[in-house]
Amino acid sequence: MSQQSAAPKPTLQGVRIRARKGAVKAHAKHEPAVFRDQLYKHLETVSPNDFDGFANKLVQAGSTLEYLKYADVLFELLIVGGLLQPGGSYVDDGAPPSPFSIISAKEPVEVADVKQYVEVLNKLIRRYKYLQKPLEDTSLPTLLQYMNRWPDAQREKLAVATALLISQGLASASCLQSLTKDHLVKNDVSINFITTIFRAFLAEQSMDHLAGALKRGGIKDLLAFFPANKRNDKYVDEHFRKAGLAQVADWWTRRQYAALKEGIIKTIHDMLERELPHSEIVTAIKSQQEERALPDTELISCIWQGLISSVEWSARQDQNEALAVREITAFSDILEPFCESPKTEVALINTVQVYCYEDARVMKAFPQILKVLYNKDCVSDQAIIYWHQKGAKPQGKQHFLQATHALVKFLQEQEEESDEEE
Repeated sequence: MSQQSAAPKPTLQGVRIRARKGAVKAHAKHEPAVFRDQLYKHLETVSPNDFDGFANKLVQAGSTLEYLKYADVLFELLIVGGLLQPGGSYVDDGAPPSPFSIISAKEPVEVADVKQYVEVLNKLIRRYKYLQKPLEDTSLPTLLQYMNRWPDAQREKLAVATALLISQGLASASCLQSLTKDHLVKNDVSINFITTIFRAFLAEQSMDHLAGALKRGGIKDLLAFFPANKRNDKYVDEHFRKAGLAQVADWWTRRQYAALKEGIIKTIHDMLERELPHSEIVTAIKSQQEERALPDTELISCIWQGLISSVEWSARQDQNEALAVREITAFSDILEPFCESPKTEVALINTVQVYCYEDARVMKAFPQILKVLYNKDCVSDQAIIYWHQKGAKPQGKQHFLQATHALVKFLQEQEEESDEEE
């Protein structure tokens, strides 16, 4: 027994024990400097400003370097020129800046110059498609949250590069969510950065493209990029107009109007369904106007839409004209308080014209509806005459002018008689 117990235990000589995947991954995170040094060896052989050379070297290097594992490190080197510590400051280990990086673009910053750098990233991502997701999901959002750490010129280069990456479809506008962080918003860093992004984007693409990119990226509210004390529509509008980006201001205003209109239409519809007094509906509209006002002409149009959307039309076409006249007579007291100027009155007539043109059920009822609105003091004879002479919309214009000819002639004669009496 004693001899047996003294025998040496078997060993696994020559057998390689594989580390767990998690351990390898954790260990890899501590080797970005090794990856950087290996990448530099490839890039150092390229002459400065040889963008094709850099693109070719990066594509070649991808066959030996682990781009996917070190994607965030790769983009730190190619975008900001060095490794970053948590918090955004550069790792200070004596290594030189990257031979190629977007922040080494020339100053003053030019979109055409930065575009050459972005084209290198474009070629790299086209070759290694798996790099696009980490760029969108982690690299750009992380870099953007450190904006306050860089000088103005570097920020501008990054803003232009971000605009080009988004406009070329290499990144989603969702990365801009990082700029809504408090430390960036409060000192105007975010709004200045966003403004530069918009300017560079619009130098390449239309406002419709920019609006589409923002929508796809889930960027719904530009107010989030402004300091708390400047979060109002008027300030946003003024900011972009001063920056020479009137198209952004116009788009934002249209967006806000659309949201306000939806709110008013829903309020009217819901209150009519609950059969609340019309005076309460008027008060509710006025209080919404006090909070965030729509222009009068826009307001009268959406009040009409809210009211007419509550009408339950008959399946029998021959009954709908009489129904339209009856319903509009009933809710004219909601319209009347908001018909305060000739401009608003003409806007109401045009809204009704377009509605009757688009809904065949009430097309023939247009002259009767106009008569009701006149009798209920929603529109004046001058507004109807002006609309007939030169204010009508193109939709079904000739048909409606002809259909209201008798009414307009009657109003003109009445006006002439009153002038004679005076």
